[in-house]
Amino acid sequence: MTVFVVRRLVLLVVSLFAASVLTFALLRLLPGDAAAAIGGITADEAQLRAVRHELGLDRPLVQQYATWLADVLSGDLGRSQLNGTSVTAELGEKARVTGPLVLGSLALALAGAVPLGVLAALRHRSRVGTGISAASQIGIALPTLWVGLLLVTVFAVQNRRLPAQGFPVEGWAEPGQALRSLVLPWITLALSEGAVLLRFVRSATLDVLGQDFLRTARANGRTRAGALWRHGLRNASGPVVSVLGIQVAALLVGAVVVEKLFALPGAGSMLVADVGNRDLVKVQGEVLVVVAIVLAVGFAVDVGQRLIDPRLRETGR
Repeated sequence: MTVFVVRRLVLLVVSLFAASVLTFALLRLLPGDAAAAIGGITADEAQLRAVRHELGLDRPLVQQYATWLADVLSGDLGRSQLNGTSVTAELGEKARVTGPLVLGSLALALAGAVPLGVLAALRHRSRVGTGISAASQIGIALPTLWVGLLLVTVFAVQNRRLPAQGFPVEGWAEPGQALRSLVLPWITLALSEGAVLLRFVRSATLDVLGQDFLRTARANGRTRAGALWRHGLRNASGPVVSVLGIQVAALLVGAVVVEKLFALPGAGSMLVADVGNRDLVKVQGEVLVVVAIVLAVGFAVDVGQRLIDPRLRETGR
């Protein structure tokens, strides 16, 4: 197990380095000129050269990358090319909205997907199981933007029970208002992600229900549900944990849409604005953090699967 963890850590570090190179290189291929965006339409060529020199954009790309990477390794993601604010500080502030949004949506999706997925598997030949499966298919097909607009119409416009947009100016200093502002975004993200997870939970549970060890448990007097609870859920959780890692990445992407829809001052909204402003330093820092989170989740999933399923430890994979 220790060797496996060390190998995955090395792979994580190599992947992060490759991601940093790709992020830095690809952003330089975007059309437009950061110096022109800062200098404005009235800036002449001399002024643009001065801006490029101040930002270090006139140096060789390898030197620019090396300087940026050294700063990142010291915990400094740089400063905005437009207003000089610290990217690390601003990203940390925005994460106070995006973090609860993603984690709350994930918790809500799991709370619905796991029990409903297991029930759909146990009752897969009944109307209940068929109805749950059909509902999950509809949930997967519905666009996140449309679901969000529908929820706003029903709960914010018609009934006025929840805020349609915005986040308290004081942030989490007003926890009640902050939580109310996240209810509709949570539901919007959780419905689509929960529907996907439900399908995988159902599939994994059905696979376990057909295994010999579960038939043996039932032959020893356990009910179908009791045998599944005692012996099957741990075996079914492996594939679900694997899919869960992918869904976290999908939640991060979905958070961008939801933050724009509900006017939440999160990292997703900031990333969209910075791409439009061609603030390369901020964008490359934000993208690298997102990639690091996704890779870290993948590492946690790999380790978690081996802890859950002893057979993986025996194979040495």
